Amino acid sequence: MTALTLALLALLLIAAVVLVLAPLRQTGVSDPDALQRSQLETERERLFAELRGLSDDTESRRPELENRAARVLRSLDGMPPAPAGKLPAGWLWGGLAAVAVLVAVGAFSFIPSWQLRGLNSAEAQTVKTAVRLPGLAARAQNSGRVADQLTWGRAAFDAGQYDQASSAYASALKQNPRQPEALRRLGIILLTKNDGQAQAAKPNDQAFLLIRTAAQLAPNDSESQLLLGFALSRYGQDALALSALERYRSLSPQGRDADQLISAIRSRQNSADPGLAVYAANCASCHGAAGGGGIGPSLLRAGLTRASVAAITRNGKGSMPGFPNITGKSLDALLALVEGWQK
Repeated sequence: MTALTLALLALLLIAAVVLVLAPLRQTGVSDPDALQRSQLETERERLFAELRGLSDDTESRRPELENRAARVLRSLDGMPPAPAGKLPAGWLWGGLAAVAVLVAVGAFSFIPSWQLRGLNSAEAQTVKTAVRLPGLAARAQNSGRVADQLTWGRAAFDAGQYDQASSAYASALKQNPRQPEALRRLGIILLTKNDGQAQAAKPNDQAFLLIRTAAQLAPNDSESQLLLGFALSRYGQDALALSALERYRSLSPQGRDADQLISAIRSRQNSADPGLAVYAANCASCHGAAGGGGIGPSLLRAGLTRASVAAITRNGKGSMPGFPNITGKSLDALLALVEGWQK
């Protein structure tokens, strides 16, 4: 709990105690404004109830009701405070007990909810998930069920508590090693822990094997393809990485997690290969970043000769327009690229 939260709780406790004890210093006297105050308070509650009960059809009444409520509140504020009679000792102790309960409840409900209002939805969800972690961990450890361990691992992973996520997913895999989510997420945790050390894909690399196995078990899962593409890129396998990331995009058209990595891979490829630079500028939007197809057909298994590719590039075919501006070294580089894909 933060220092600000503790300070707010302390102020709330002090204010509540003062309010409870204040009537003890006063003697019972009549209130000449009791009737008017009661009428205003009744009107206030009625207006608040109407405001809470507004629906889409009656939302237009909100400004009028809010104005009336504001006038009632100003009238109440302008009245002298109501005299209070002296409370018996039983009321005092009851009030103090109620204050203690309210402060305890506020510490675990009101204050965290109030603090979350300053966060965006993703940050707020992360905080809520982190608060749930101890309970999820205890349930998973007590039950030993795979489902509970996966729930704990998922919550820990989403909250950025990767040590807990590793423990949860490892426990789940001991009972059932064919868990794609546990495999890929445990693999990506291991991979990022060794960030900067992976230079080339190795068949005995544990992190890569976990992620690749998850993609094999769940080829139609978008996260499996996303993490496979990320891992392949880390190991310098840009062409394969791009293929996996394009697969992720096809499985999750609204997903934007691969955009930055795809741009970085294309930039690396284009700077290293003039044929890819020409292809990216003229062909990738239809045939895919790595020739795997999109709006246009795949170029990886099209069975085209170099002469056929040259003719189609210059003159077009079907709905594909021609590109007579691609000539000389640019055309040669593009033909060499596509010819290599055919092989």
